[in-house]
Amino acid sequence: MTPAEITRQGGTFAVVGGVATLVHVALALAAREGLGLSPLSANLAGYCAAVGVSYLGNARLTFRRPTRNRAQFGRFLAVSLAALALNQTLVYLLVEKAGWPFWLALGPVVVIVPALSFVLSKLWAFRSSR
Repeated sequence: MTPAEITRQGGTFAVVGGVATLVHVALALAAREGLGLSPLSANLAGYCAAVGVSYLGNARLTFRRPTRNRAQFGRFLAVSLAALALNQTLVYLLVEKAGWPFWLALGPVVVIVPALSFVLSKLWAFRSSR
């Protein structure tokens, strides 16, 4: 893989991730403020909505892979669930244990989780079968 292709993937992953993150944060905040959900429930709602955006965008645009591939989707789901566990753990620790406001706790979440997700997605979830 050329440096240009890695750069393209990184940039595209960032854009797709940015869109998925906006969906996540907007829905999480709306669920928290509008529906009165707990921080963890609101975060889960936002995260679930972002998963669909992330899978489709990254399969098609970032890694240029088909979207209808069971093995790939299974790997993506494993990465997504690991990211969700990390996501929820960070929110729990920062809000419940450290006393941060929910909106502030989302900051580290939207930096740390996507960075780890890119590495796992590139090296495993969307790997080429070639």
